[in-house]
Amino acid sequence: MRQAVQALIISGMLLSAGACGTATNPAPGEPGVGIGSATAPPAAQRSAEASIRSSCEALGQVYGTNMAPLAEALTKLADARKQAGDDKAFEQQVQQSLKAFAGAIRLATQHSLDPELRTDGKKTADQLQAKAADAKVFSEVKTTDDVNKALGTTLREWLSPVDKHCS
Repeated sequence: MRQAVQALIISGMLLSAGACGTATNPAPGEPGVGIGSATAPPAAQRSAEASIRSSCEALGQVYGTNMAPLAEALTKLADARKQAGDDKAFEQQVQQSLKAFAGAIRLATQHSLDPELRTDGKKTADQLQAKAADAKVFSEVKTTDDVNKALGTTLREWLSPVDKHCS
């Protein structure tokens, strides 16, 4: 469980830190940039950049809030399966955690001024909702390594549509 929590903390810190550098600047020589240039980027561009930055900061908070409960639920599920006990309650916890994560992503992105971020936020939330409803997704979680894989590679893949906006 400690490995899963460490992976969670590291992932959360990296994702939160990545959300801070989301402002994109035009290349040198383009309007709004350059030595001696007094031209600022258009207001719509500044507003869109601020909206993306705000959404990415909100996503960082979503990750920080929702990763720990998901990691804990996955770890409990793996532990229950090691002991050959009833794992249905723990599977439901994982599903609830994933659904909460999906809902929070939807809320964090639905009001963005960037239509692509809104679309990708909905896509990510819908995908997490679908994964939460699919019992086969959790049937492979039996060991700590499976938990680490679920929190690392698998979750990163599921979150990639929104993460690309915040890197």
